[in-house]
Amino acid sequence: MTLDPRVRQRRRIQFFAIGGALGAALLAIAVAFPAFVGTHRAAHPAILSGIGGPFRLVDQNGRTVTDADFRGKWLLIYFGYTHCPDACPTALNAIAEALDRLGPVREKVQPLFVTLDPARDTPAVLKDYTAAFHSNILGLTGSAEQIAAAAREYRIAFEKHPTDDGDYGIDHSSLIFLVDPAGKANAFFSDQTAPDRLARRLGEAMG
Repeated sequence: MTLDPRVRQRRRIQFFAIGGALGAALLAIAVAFPAFVGTHRAAHPAILSGIGGPFRLVDQNGRTVTDADFRGKWLLIYFGYTHCPDACPTALNAIAEALDRLGPVREKVQPLFVTLDPARDTPAVLKDYTAAFHSNILGLTGSAEQIAAAAREYRIAFEKHPTDDGDYGIDHSSLIFLVDPAGKANAFFSDQTAPDRLARRLGEAMG
C-alpha cells in the first residue's frame, strides 16, 4: 500500500523536527513523548547555541540578502516549500495570525519563509505564496547549495520523495525559529503552535 504523501510527511516530521544539534537525547524524548514538539519550547541555552548562523539567499523581490541584513529585527524563520500540503500552510497561518495579534509592534518582527524547493519556488512564486498569508512574510530562495547551507545552520533535515502523480514532495523539519535582533536563536515552536501562544511568546521576548 502506498501512503498518501501527507501521511508520510506527518510520520516523518517528528524525526526531522529534533535532528542534528538538538541531540540524541532530545530525539529519544520526542519519539517517546510527541507532545514535546507540539507547542512552544523554551529550550535550554545549550540547545539553542547550536541553532542558526550566516546565510546568503535571494528574496522574493530578486535581491540578494544575508543574515546581516536583518539585524535589529526579531526573526521568525520557517523552512518549507509552496507545494507543501499541510505543515507549511499551518505554520505560516500561525505566524500570520500571531503578527496580527501583536498590533503595531509587529513591525519589529520579520518572518522569513525559506524554500527547500528552489526548482519550483522562484522569487515570483514565493511572492504570491507569502502574500496569501501575510504581507509581512518575506520569501527566500537561492541555489540548492545556498539553501542547503542555510538549512544546516538551523539543523533542518529535508528529503525529496516521489509522489504517485509523478511529481515530488519534500519531507522536512517543521519548526518555527525565533531569532533575536543580534542574530541569536531565542526559542523554537512547532507548526502546531497556536497563534495566541506564539504572539504571547513574541511579546514576552520583545519586552
